[in-house]
Amino acid sequence: MSSPAERFAAARVRRERETSPLGRFVASLEFEPDDFQTEAMQAVADGHGVLVAAPTGAGKTVVGEFAVDLAVRTGRKAFYTTPIKALSNQKYADLVAVHGADAVGLLTGDVSVNGEAPVVVMTTEVLRNMIYAGSPTLAGLGFVVMDEVHYLADRFRGAVWEEVIIHLAEDVQLVSLSATVSNAEEFGEWLATVRGDTRVVVSEHRPVPLWQHVLVDTRLHDLFVDPDGDPVLGLPGEAPGIVNPELVALAREDSRFERRYKGRPQRGGTRPRKRGTPSRAGVVEALDKDGLLPAIHFIFSRNGCDAAVRQCLAWGVRLTTPGERAEIRRVAEERTAALPDADLGVLGWSEWVEALERGLAAHHAGLLPAFKETVEELFRRGLVKMVFATETLALGVNMPARSVVLEKLVKWNGEQHVDVTAGEYTQLTGRAGRRGIDVEGHAVVLWSEGLQPDHVAGLASTRTYPLRSSFAPTYSMAVNLVAQVGREGARSVLELSFAQFQADRGVVGLARQVRKQEEALAGYTEAMACHLGDFESYHRLRTRISTTEKQLSKRAGIDRRADAAATLERLRRGDVIDVPTGKQRGWAVVLDPGLHADGPRPTVLTADRQVRRLDPVLFPAAVQVVATIKVPKHFDAHDTKARRDLTSSMRNALAAVGGGTVAPPQRRRGTGDEGVTGPGELELVRLRRELRAHPCHGCADREDHARWAQRRDELERDHRSLQRKISGRTAVIARTFDRVCEVLDELGYLDGEQLTPAGERLRFVYTQSDLLVAECLRTGIWEGLDGPSLAAVVSTLVFEARREVEGVDPRLPGRGTAEAWTDTVRAWSALTDLEADHRVPPTREPDPGFAAPVWRWAQGQPLETVLRESDLSPGDFVRWCRQTLDLLDQVQASAERGSPLRAAAGDAIARVRRGVVEYSLGATSPA
Repeated sequence: MSSPAERFAAARVRRERETSPLGRFVASLEFEPDDFQTEAMQAVADGHGVLVAAPTGAGKTVVGEFAVDLAVRTGRKAFYTTPIKALSNQKYADLVAVHGADAVGLLTGDVSVNGEAPVVVMTTEVLRNMIYAGSPTLAGLGFVVMDEVHYLADRFRGAVWEEVIIHLAEDVQLVSLSATVSNAEEFGEWLATVRGDTRVVVSEHRPVPLWQHVLVDTRLHDLFVDPDGDPVLGLPGEAPGIVNPELVALAREDSRFERRYKGRPQRGGTRPRKRGTPSRAGVVEALDKDGLLPAIHFIFSRNGCDAAVRQCLAWGVRLTTPGERAEIRRVAEERTAALPDADLGVLGWSEWVEALERGLAAHHAGLLPAFKETVEELFRRGLVKMVFATETLALGVNMPARSVVLEKLVKWNGEQHVDVTAGEYTQLTGRAGRRGIDVEGHAVVLWSEGLQPDHVAGLASTRTYPLRSSFAPTYSMAVNLVAQVGREGARSVLELSFAQFQADRGVVGLARQVRKQEEALAGYTEAMACHLGDFESYHRLRTRISTTEKQLSKRAGIDRRADAAATLERLRRGDVIDVPTGKQRGWAVVLDPGLHADGPRPTVLTADRQVRRLDPVLFPAAVQVVATIKVPKHFDAHDTKARRDLTSSMRNALAAVGGGTVAPPQRRRGTGDEGVTGPGELELVRLRRELRAHPCHGCADREDHARWAQRRDELERDHRSLQRKISGRTAVIARTFDRVCEVLDELGYLDGEQLTPAGERLRFVYTQSDLLVAECLRTGIWEGLDGPSLAAVVSTLVFEARREVEGVDPRLPGRGTAEAWTDTVRAWSALTDLEADHRVPPTREPDPGFAAPVWRWAQGQPLETVLRESDLSPGDFVRWCRQTLDLLDQVQASAERGSPLRAAAGDAIARVRRGVVEYSLGATSPA
C-alpha cells in the first residue's frame, strides 16, 4: 500500500495531466488513445517535431488534430495541409465541427474561405506558394500538419512537400503523418537534419484486424490457415500460417484445365465450365450473404466502375430499406440543388440517384465533384453499401468499409499494364475495418485466370515499403530560391533535400565498398610482386600484346569479310564453290548470283540436291571458285531429274580438277608472325621480343603472378566504376539546379545573382510547364487573344490526355488562336532544344485535346453541347476547367497591369467559371 506522500504525489500528477492541454484534449475524445497516439501527442506537447508512421485507419490524424487544438489554446496559428482538395474539404468539415466556422479557414486554390483564421486547411501547393510569396498570413504560424506526407514520393507533385519542409520558419513545429513505410527512421533522420529535434513514432499495429480472402465463384476462401486448416491473419508478429492448400490445389487444377483445353476445338460447341471470377453483381450478393457489407470494390477503370453499377441495377440488386432510400434521395437532392436544371439530364442525375437508392455507387475522377462528395457522405453514413471505385479513393478520403474487394492485381499506370505493388495492396485494403464499428476487416481478391495464391500472400504479408524522394529543381523553384537566398545559398538549400540526403546515404555505402576494394587492391599488388624484377611493367607488356593481337584479329576479320563480299559479287551462273559454314556447308553450284542493292544473296544447288539462297554471313573469307559448269538455260529447280543431272555434272567437274575424289579446300589458319607487313604486325613482333627479354619472363611463378595481376585489373575496373557512381551522386541535386539556372541565364530570366523582370514574373507561375508559360508571356505570343481563345490556348499547357488519342485536330477554334497555338508549339520546340543542350529534362509537349471544349464553354454553349462534341466525362470536364482556371489566374497575376492580356485573362476566368464549373468550385464552401 502506498504512503500518504506517494498518494498525494500521484494525485498531483493526475491533476496536472487532466488540466494540461494534452489531458483536456484526451478527455474530449470518445475513445482511449492507443500508445502510439499518446506518445506522438506527448512529443507535440513537449515542443518536438514528430513523424507518425502508422497503417491506414490506425488513427494517426488524431495527432494532427491535437496540434491544431494546442495552437488554438496557445494563441498560435495552425495550418493543416493535404495532398488533394477532396481531403482538404473533408478535414475542413471535421475541424469546423470541433472549433466552429469562425476559427477555421479553407484554401485550395479553387476555394478561399476565412483564410486569416487561426486554423486553415489547405493543399500543400497553397502553402508552398505562400512561403515563396512571403505571405503575411504566415505571421504567428506555430504548427503545420502535413497529412499523407509520404506523397512526397509522387513523381509529379512530390517535390512540393520537400520545398515546404525545407523553407518553413525554424520556429514552426512540424507534425508529419505518413502511411507505414519501412524507412521511417531514415525519413525522420532527414527531418531532424532540416527541422531540428524530431521524434519518430512508428506503429505496425492495425486496431481492426484484417483477414485476407480469395473469392472463387461465390465462395470465400481464407488466404492463410494454420496446419489444422483454421484461418489465421498470416502477418508478421501473428501466429505463423501457410497459404491455404485448397487455393494452391485450385490454381494447379486451373493450370491443368488450361493446358488441356486451350486451343482445342469445342466438341458440340461446348467445353466444361472453368471456375472463374464471379460477376460484379454476384460479388455484391456473396458479400451481403456473408455480412461483409458495406464494401469498396476497386476496379482500375472508370468505365469498369460505371459498368459495374449498371450490371448490378440490371441484376436487380437492392441493398436498402424504404427509410434509407428516402434519406438517400433527400441528401442527394440537397447536395445537388445548386446544379442548373438544364444540366441534370446530361449529367445522368436520375440514373445516378436510382443507383444510390439501391445502395450502389461509382467513385472516380470522372464524376462531378458534387456527385463524388454525395457518395462519400452517404457511404460514411452507411446508406450506400457498395462503392465501385478506382484507386484514387485509396488516398486520404475517409471512406472506411467492412470489406475491400480487388478485382485484379494488375493495373494500367498510364503507359502499360503493371502488377499492383505490395505498398499499393496495403493502401487499398487498408480501408477495410471501421474503427469503433467493426471488430475485424476483410480484404477480398477475386479469383481470375492465372492467379497464384502465393503471389497474393506475398502482397498481403510484405511490410517493406521504402519512401523514395522524387525531388528535382524546377524553373519556378530556382528563381524563387535565387530571389530569397542567392545562387550559392540556393545550392546549399537544395543539398538539404531528402533526395540528396538519400543519395548521400547511398554514397556512404559505396564509399565503404571503395575502401574494401582499395584494401584488396593492395593485397593483389603484393601477391603479384616478383623477386626477379618489376612485374607491373611485365604485365603491361602482356596486356599490350593481348590488345594488339585482338585489334589485328578484328582488322583481319573485317578484311576477310570485305574479301568475301567482293568475291560473292563476282560469282557467275555455273560457278562451283565451297560453302564453309551453316547447314548448307559443302560444295554447291551457283544458279543465280542474286545481286541486290543490299548485297549479294546467291541461289545455289547443293551436293545433296537442295536449292538454297545463301546468306553472306556464311562466308567469313573470300569465296573460291574451283570449277565452272554449264547450267541449262531453262533449268527447272523443281524438276528432280534436272537437279540430279546438274549435281552429277558438278561431281564430274570436281573430280576432274582434283584428279579423283575432291575434298573441300582447307581453311587457312594464322601461324603467328608470318606474313608480317603492316605497322601493327611489326609492333606485335617488337612487343614479343621485349617480353622475352624481360627479367620476369624467366620466373617459375610467372603465371601465378599474372593471375593476381589479372584479378587486380578486373578489380580496378570495378573500382573506377564505383568512383564514377559516387561522383555522380555527390551534389546531384545542386548540379541539376546549376543546369536549370544555365537555361534561365540563356533565356534572360537570371542575370547572375539577380532576377530580371521576366524572372520576377516566373516566380508566380507554378504549373508543370512553368518556363513555357513564362516564355509565352515574355514574347507576347498570347497578346491580342480574346477571353475564350486565351482559355483554349492556355488549356494546352495543363491538359494531358489519359491515353493516346488519334485524330485530335491541332487547329484551335477562335479568333487568332491558330497563330498563337503555332507560336506556342514553336516556343516549346525551341525550349526543349535548349533543355537538351543543357541536359535538363524536357518540358511536356502542349496537348490541344481540351482546347475546343473549353473554348465552346467560354463561348457560352450549354454543357450538353460541349460534352457531346468531346470525349470527356462531366467530372473530367470540370477538372480540366479547374486546371485551366488555375493557370489563367497565374497569367492574370503575371501580366502587366492594365495590359490587354491581363484583361483577356480576367474575361476568360469569368466565362469559364460558370454553371456546373462555378458550382463545383464552390460546392464545398460553408455556404
